[in-house]
Amino acid sequence: MSTPSVTMGESPKPYSREWLLSDRPASRRQAQLGRAYVTWRRFSANPLALLGLGIIIALILIAAFADVLAPHSPVIGDLGGSRLFPPGTGSFLLGSDDQGRDILSRLLYGSRWTLLVVVLVAIISAPIGLIVGTVSGYAGGWVDAVLMRITDIFLAFPKLVLALAFVAALGPGIQNAIIAIAITSWPPYARIARAETITVRNSDYISVVKLMGASPVRIVLRHIIPLCMSSLIVRVTLDMAGIILTAAGLGFLGLGAQPPLPEWGAMIADGRRFILDQWWVAAMPGIAILVVSLGFNLLGDGLRDALDPREGNQ
Repeated sequence: MSTPSVTMGESPKPYSREWLLSDRPASRRQAQLGRAYVTWRRFSANPLALLGLGIIIALILIAAFADVLAPHSPVIGDLGGSRLFPPGTGSFLLGSDDQGRDILSRLLYGSRWTLLVVVLVAIISAPIGLIVGTVSGYAGGWVDAVLMRITDIFLAFPKLVLALAFVAALGPGIQNAIIAIAITSWPPYARIARAETITVRNSDYISVVKLMGASPVRIVLRHIIPLCMSSLIVRVTLDMAGIILTAAGLGFLGLGAQPPLPEWGAMIADGRRFILDQWWVAAMPGIAILVVSLGFNLLGDGLRDALDPREGNQ
């Protein structure tokens, strides 16, 4: 990427394009803003990444304003007068379920539970994996061997099977499902953080920090962890789709959100009895899971391309 030229003796205006793309930043803030601007330009050049970002923004807005957008109650239906209405009947745009509840309203409110699951799982599992991976990679020796063998034990089991085991031990419920998914989601993050740490731990940059008297804890927290954040953000974003599917799988099996909560996996489980005649009961939440999962995958691919340092050298 070429830097726009500036006339000799003139300095670019602050926050202008030339100022952001300067190859000689005058401050740390200018360098950080310049990197953010270059990253955004790479990201915005990918239309599929923008589509994924739009889907996620739409999901956030729907979850925030579900009580305004929903035309009916998500938990109260009319068994006598509105049971299993097809899409487009009266005020039921996406139809109604076997309890006479509006499917659209339940989908809108269910987006809140979907966001709650992915956000809490990311908040719990990502820091655990990051700390385990950086400590393992920097310490080496028996510490690395012990932590990685524990990680291998978790990786040896399929995520859904391991989550089922934890939920069976903790008991059904959305809170226990979140804990179980978080416990099974951190090992890949630890592997990525360890690989990044091993790459940089013997670099000149870390050697200089050691000579300045920095302790191992300070080196890991202040210098190594920030270097691992880009790869971790990309992996967490790409894993969001898997987290949604795992949560839906637990809900489908009756181990996640419990009735009458409008969770998408539980909605599919409720509609499986009517899949041949009243297909919309199970199809609508399935489509919602598909669209949101696709949005996270597209967003993750775009972030990977934008945050990959090799992209800037091409």
